[in-house]
Amino acid sequence: MIATSAFLILLVIVSSIAIRRRASGARVLIIGTSPLAHQLVAEIAARQGGGYHVVGVVNDVNEADPPVASLLAGPLASLGSIIEDLRPDRIVIALSDRRGRLPMRELLEAHVQGVVVEDGVECYERLTGKIAIEALTPSCLIASRDFRKSHVDLAFGHALSLLVSLTAIIVLAPLLALVVLAIKLDSPGPVFFVHDRIGLRGRRLKLLKFRTMRAADGPTSEWVRDNGHRITRVGKWLRRFRLDELPQLINVLRGEMNLIGPRPHPESNFELFAKEIPYYSLRSAVRPGLTGWAQVRQGYANSLEEETEKMRYDLYYIKHMSAWLDLGILLHTVQIVLTGHKSSAVPEKEPCSVYVRPSARVAYETLQSPRTLAARRAMKMATLSPKRRRV
Repeated sequence: MIATSAFLILLVIVSSIAIRRRASGARVLIIGTSPLAHQLVAEIAARQGGGYHVVGVVNDVNEADPPVASLLAGPLASLGSIIEDLRPDRIVIALSDRRGRLPMRELLEAHVQGVVVEDGVECYERLTGKIAIEALTPSCLIASRDFRKSHVDLAFGHALSLLVSLTAIIVLAPLLALVVLAIKLDSPGPVFFVHDRIGLRGRRLKLLKFRTMRAADGPTSEWVRDNGHRITRVGKWLRRFRLDELPQLINVLRGEMNLIGPRPHPESNFELFAKEIPYYSLRSAVRPGLTGWAQVRQGYANSLEEETEKMRYDLYYIKHMSAWLDLGILLHTVQIVLTGHKSSAVPEKEPCSVYVRPSARVAYETLQSPRTLAARRAMKMATLSPKRRRV
């Protein structure tokens, strides 16, 4: 009887401790004060109640970094005592340089005691649904099997896209006819807009869209923010509900695109993006899509920095592409079409600048200066035919 009572009391105590831990989230100890560590702290803080709580950051440099100064738990040399004092449930390794610096004995002892030890890049990927491309190395990509998709999986996805696109065109025929009529009545000009984009393996394709803008009077850029004054009344609603993208069902039937995939970028921006965005060429490894993971998570991009942010989502999709992920993206897209708003499950994201290397930041600021932009646009427009000068 006494033994039973003692067991029940112990069970209640253990249960209450477990409940309190679950309510406050798993205790996370981050090793390192690199930019990746800063971003992990920010992402976890932005997801209060999301299952994680940072209890400390292990300093791996001589001076404390301001973004995580209040969370510093001690130097890397004292990792063993830090783990003993803080008792984390998960240890995330976010060192800027880990060669010969990781205290393997302390980490192994923590792992044996049930503490989850995780790489910082993988933790960031799981938390955000995107990949920290500046923290990747070519050797990681070469060794990873996730970026190598079988021909069977790719062929099945494309066949499914063809079937769904054909069905959608038949079912949506009345809606397409109404959109055509609205465009013709709203403003002069063609119904469709044809744009040169980059597709599978870098091949050029003629992307079809419903026209949402008036003809340009002079040279323009590719950014949406620079062309807002040209959007027509009907075009505003077509863009809000993504109906201007429906003609791309024809691109899918041509075999140039899939329903789901990275959005095809304008040919005129390809050289700039390939030079400034890490691992940009990997986007061409799969067919572009009518909608995609980056599209539902972030939407339109208005700068090189935002395009880099979308690239993180695109790489995540290429790495994890599956029928279930495609279905989730399709459902989010349908919700946008029906409501004109993103799902509450897909939060708005601010552009992440913490990962941009100093050299890339200088290049970006130089490229975005008014003088450089004007010169680059003038050179681009001088080489284009009058037909292709329209956005």
